[in-house]
Amino acid sequence: MALGASLWGTSALLREPLSRGLSAPTVVFFEHLALVLFVSPFLPAALRAWASSSARTRAATVIIGAGSSALATTLFTAAFQFGDPITPQVLQKLQPLLAILLAVVILGERLRPKFAFFAIPALIGAWLLTFAEPFNVGISDAQAALFALGAAALWAAGTVLGRLVDQELGARNTLVLRFAFGLPATLLIVLVTGSGWTMPISLAPTLIGLALIPGLLALTFYYIGLRRTPASRATFAELFFPVTAAIVGVTLLDASMTPSRWMGMFIVVASVTALAWHEQRVTSLPSLRQRRQQS
Repeated sequence: MALGASLWGTSALLREPLSRGLSAPTVVFFEHLALVLFVSPFLPAALRAWASSSARTRAATVIIGAGSSALATTLFTAAFQFGDPITPQVLQKLQPLLAILLAVVILGERLRPKFAFFAIPALIGAWLLTFAEPFNVGISDAQAALFALGAAALWAAGTVLGRLVDQELGARNTLVLRFAFGLPATLLIVLVTGSGWTMPISLAPTLIGLALIPGLLALTFYYIGLRRTPASRATFAELFFPVTAAIVGVTLLDASMTPSRWMGMFIVVASVTALAWHEQRVTSLPSLRQRRQQS
């Protein structure tokens, strides 16, 4: 999941140039069109599995496609028009908090008491990483934050619902249906917003790269990892998304990093690493005790 999240962090390299020449709904529509074409060989089987699934799974799949894929990606792309290449990505810091609440309500997951010792520093670090002046947020930062916050909420819902859907449909069908139901939703968004339908052919390679790398490949890794990770903890692996985004922004997109942002990056990396170590240790203890008892 961390690998998939890191690939998401590279999306600014492709999404930011596209957002300069096209409206956000147009970019996302063509992105989903390319994704559906890529996964079209698996679409008939996925639709059959969806049709025979439970009503709860069918509804959750539609929500993932329309909300967590189409609308969330549109809001995320629009944020690049107001902020720098780093801010829209690192503001996904609120995803863990939202996903924890949703996982408790929807999936009935329980959190260990020590989980907060890792969660709170990670959120603080993500805040410092998000804003150049963390205690003096400007209007343009707030505009970008508003769109990115909406995307974060929808992606958090997708994290929880994705685990629910995956249990019945499997990772591949979940991924294929995410794009399939997302495409008509992007079409509706273009119609409602009055965005354009045309794209210069010169932007086609950039769009295909966006669909393949931070899109299809990243989500493939993500859903494979999600099958083995509780949703409330999975979103903390996604914090590699803003860390990678910050590195890409500074090294390749000429974005600036203040001392507080560097500090935030360090806190995020340290918190996520410590959390992974703690979860692995806690999970391995029962197996170790069982082996000792058997011996």
